[in-house]
Amino acid sequence: MARVLIAGCGDLGCRLADILTADGHKIFGIRRNVETLPDSISPIAADLFSQPPEIPENIDYVFYIVSASSHKDIAYYQAYVLGLKNVIQSLNGQNIKRLFFVSSTSVFGQNDGEVVTEQSATEAKHFTSQRLLEGEELAFNAPFPATIIRFGGIYGPGRTHLIDLVLKGKAHCMEGVYSNRIHSEDCVGMMSHLMNYDKVEDLYIGVDDEPTLTCDVYEWLADQLSVPQDIEHLEPTENSRAQRSNKRLSNAKIRATGYDFKYPSYREGYGEMLENY
Repeated sequence: MARVLIAGCGDLGCRLADILTADGHKIFGIRRNVETLPDSISPIAADLFSQPPEIPENIDYVFYIVSASSHKDIAYYQAYVLGLKNVIQSLNGQNIKRLFFVSSTSVFGQNDGEVVTEQSATEAKHFTSQRLLEGEELAFNAPFPATIIRFGGIYGPGRTHLIDLVLKGKAHCMEGVYSNRIHSEDCVGMMSHLMNYDKVEDLYIGVDDEPTLTCDVYEWLADQLSVPQDIEHLEPTENSRAQRSNKRLSNAKIRATGYDFKYPSYREGYGEMLENY
């Protein structure tokens, strides 16, 4: 049995705690408000952005799954830099087997439909990617091994933004632009898998098997929802292409570890969501 700390017990953190508890591990979770945490988590009430939290001894693994509260530089700094600094400081002296830091594929700046792997170049185009890369560097410089997981667009129960846009007739897309996504259950499945994988490396991309043209996703959703396919197709300008993410992310590395996706494409994931929508 491992003693696991989850810093940031939102949707993904709580889902991960349920999986790891079922596997027999002891879970500690950090959150400001711990009253609604599931029974699978031993609560640690703390504000990661104010001071280093008090963490129990003999922690084996750490998952840092904190999200920015708003699209502002200060919020990204707090979530991906300051909070992580405080957690690492609190863990000083402990024999941590591995820290898992949840990042984002937005740190990849490619925008011409290129295939992107873990070896592809990153680019701090905006404060968002800059802060994410700062956090990754902090994790790699921690006094214990670290693994970065860069997730693509996360969807799943409670994350119905695309469905809502299609239903309201507000969906629009740029022609020829690829998007990449991963179901929330595969996010936590990947994290659990990597914690138990004996040859874990320092960086993984977390996306499903199928990079897809955004327009195709909207049109498929409209067909499944039986609503008019009046998706507005926009012809991208040179400037909009430069600003827009447009890449085909590869999941070959996580696939090579033996991880089997529950939702290998958007059709399986959104299909199940629509059954219960």
